Amino acid sequence: MQDFSQILDNHILLISLLTCLLAQALKLLIELIRHGKVTFRTLVTTGGMPSAHSALVTSLAAGVGQTAGWESGEFAIAFVFAIIVMYDAAGVRQAAGKQARILNQIVDELFSGDHAKFNEERLKELLGHTPVQVIAGSILGVLVSWFAAPTY
Repeated sequence: MQDFSQILDNHILLISLLTCLLAQALKLLIELIRHGKVTFRTLVTTGGMPSAHSALVTSLAAGVGQTAGWESGEFAIAFVFAIIVMYDAAGVRQAAGKQARILNQIVDELFSGDHAKFNEERLKELLGHTPVQVIAGSILGVLVSWFAAPTY
């Protein structure tokens, strides 16, 4: 069994994680520009511009393609994984967020009077990403991977 500390020698993994952190930091910057205030909660929540999920998986796939070869089985696995993650971010989780928004509205309207008490937490509405956010994250992932290519 290999030494666990050797995981730090995996440049593809490190660049992919760095790309994810960069995307999260960009979310903070974008929120500051859009709303004029820093919201640190943005660093740990899902959703928003750009998609950190998309940035992570496209950086991973690009790094694998650059090192193992674009025709390799490893790249094929990373590419399919990236497609599934991005589809989930823009499709399934986006739909779940819309459903949460509608359910929260229904609960607000049904239980707005004093006669009913409803103490459940509101559902999280910002779960997924718009297609533009996914594409932006993907572009970020590819660019960071390409600029980091000499370290592979």
